[in-house]
Amino acid sequence: MDTHESNSGAPDQPLIAAGYAGVLRDLLPIALWRTDADGHVVEWSLAARDVLGHPPTEILGRHAKPVLVPEAHWELAERLARRVRAGDAVVATLPVRHRDGHLVPMEMWICPAADRRGRTGILVIAVETSEVLHMRDSLAALQGLFSQSPIGLALLGPDLRFLRVNEALARMNGVPARDHLGKRLGEVAPGINAAALEAVMRQVLERGEAVVDVRRTGHTPADPGRERTWSCSYAPLLDGAGRRLGVVASLIDITDGQRAQVEAERARHRFALLAEAGTRIGTTLDLRRTAEEVGHVLVPRLADSADVHLREEVLEPDEATASTHGVVRRVAITFNDPAAPAEALAAGLTYRIPPGSVYERVIAEGRPINLYQTDIPALVTDPREERLRTYLGTRLGSARLVPLVARGKVLGAVVVTRTRSREPFDDQDCVLIDELVARAALNIDNALMYTSQREAALTLQRSLTSSALPDVAGLELTGRYLPASDHEVGGDWFDAIALPRGRTGLVIGDVMGHGIHAAAVMGQLRTAVRTLARHDVPPARMLVSLDAAVADLGDNEMATCVYAVHDPATGECVIARAGHPPPAVTDARGAVTFLDGPPGTPLGTGVRDFRTEHVPLGPGSLLVLYTDGLIEARDRDLDQGMEQLAGSLRHPERPLDEICDRLLGRLLPVAAQDDVAVLLARAGRTPGAPTGRTAGHDHPHHSEHKVRGW
Repeated sequence: MDTHESNSGAPDQPLIAAGYAGVLRDLLPIALWRTDADGHVVEWSLAARDVLGHPPTEILGRHAKPVLVPEAHWELAERLARRVRAGDAVVATLPVRHRDGHLVPMEMWICPAADRRGRTGILVIAVETSEVLHMRDSLAALQGLFSQSPIGLALLGPDLRFLRVNEALARMNGVPARDHLGKRLGEVAPGINAAALEAVMRQVLERGEAVVDVRRTGHTPADPGRERTWSCSYAPLLDGAGRRLGVVASLIDITDGQRAQVEAERARHRFALLAEAGTRIGTTLDLRRTAEEVGHVLVPRLADSADVHLREEVLEPDEATASTHGVVRRVAITFNDPAAPAEALAAGLTYRIPPGSVYERVIAEGRPINLYQTDIPALVTDPREERLRTYLGTRLGSARLVPLVARGKVLGAVVVTRTRSREPFDDQDCVLIDELVARAALNIDNALMYTSQREAALTLQRSLTSSALPDVAGLELTGRYLPASDHEVGGDWFDAIALPRGRTGLVIGDVMGHGIHAAAVMGQLRTAVRTLARHDVPPARMLVSLDAAVADLGDNEMATCVYAVHDPATGECVIARAGHPPPAVTDARGAVTFLDGPPGTPLGTGVRDFRTEHVPLGPGSLLVLYTDGLIEARDRDLDQGMEQLAGSLRHPERPLDEICDRLLGRLLPVAAQDDVAVLLARAGRTPGAPTGRTAGHDHPHHSEHKVRGW
């Protein structure tokens, strides 16, 4: 508790009332109460009610001490009361009891005041200590802001005359802060468009809304010979009741930052272009599309044309001869000049690089070169392209030849040009172009390697699956293999093998993975199946042998498979599965069922849990073997895929090729994510075929299973 005695004597009450009704009341909730000479409360303000919770009806007439003063402070309260009644005014910090019982620390001015009977009572004017501290901190912050901020700050009244100006703004204007006071902006800085800025400030006053970053340009006494630019922001100055008292202005001198801002914007643009290139170039492994994406990033924001050339030796490495040395092929070109001769700039055209030319130097040395107006026509070496030479010499102002270098190999070059209506490429443009082309080169090289690997995989797969389906007794056969829509070759395959006693082995499989490796594994499995089938190995034992073969290929190899043996004499298929989707069976009336037996374990797991199913295949019935790429897709679940498959098999009497095409067309999306193999076998009529089931089974785990309907 802090107290000190005022030497001013008893206060003048009209002066107190006037002060209470003035500015402080707007800033602080000032509580006022008065007691008579006996200590009873005779006056209680609304602010006192708000701060302490006691309504006037409950507290007027009550003795103040037991209601407001904590018991621990009663003796102090009596001592202070005696001093006040003796004519002293006291300032103190004391806790006051709130109506709900908690204590409210308050800053008080306690002074004598006559009661109705002329005796000396007590007048208390009090403010919450927390509010006083908050005001103190706010005033200190405001003072610090004005005195220390490097930003020019000013307060202007409703008449837009300066009320306060900090030193930063005084330095900007070249006028002492004191000489601003009471003046309008045009009087202080006549070298600027004050009328326009005052119009903005009036708008702020009228609407009560701030305006940010208004640019102001002109001369001030601080630097009269140089035009400067400021960023000005204005906000309404409001009191606690929301009345608009004036305008707060803040100014930042941005003259020296203008060039930096321009450079920063260019840097931001370069960064954005590089970021975009990262997402737009190389979205696929298609070579032509990757080359086109290079042009779409460069044109028109950085250049007016982008011409992507690849060396013929890179495109056709297996056929590289003397005739392809020094030849480049235009893979893609993008240009936005309508005057350009489009027929001479078509993709696919080839050009021989003249020995000793700038182009040859770029390819040989792997370093970019700039060309300007007089040099650009030399890019055309074909005498038949005089129109193109004329266009280059009359329309283009600058060009840059940038080699496409990836993994230490020059793949070709990109020719980037600008027309004469644009500034020539500067150093920063060249750095950005070179970076974009370097990134593009890696993507193009990836596309080249992918294309080469895919062609090798396709060649391998064709060589392994090139045999036509045989003519076999009692079955009509057709099959399809389709790579994924992204042209990725996988390990799916199917086959049909003529077996002893007129029977037929039917197989379909799916090696996990893609590319040459998957195709090679598939080829080994296909060869193993054919070898084992000709030794009349039954289905379940076939899968046991294949599981061992896959295990021998490595720990990470895995495949699924279905092997079936059809006997036209019995009209029955014996089928075993190794983790493969269930085959579908359609009878002659179009009723579709899926095998409901154990799916078995994938090849390569070593579990070797393979069982057989005996499935009758009557005349006109259709057996459909397929890989999971047919029924699985991102936009549908497995059951939906099987339902669509069943719906495509309702008419088994139609030609098999028609059924197969309908099946693929209905189930495969435009952009299939996996390769697909399908094998269809339709049973014919076999005169004199017995109807009973033959005895003997091929595996100790043999069990018969019904098929489930769809």
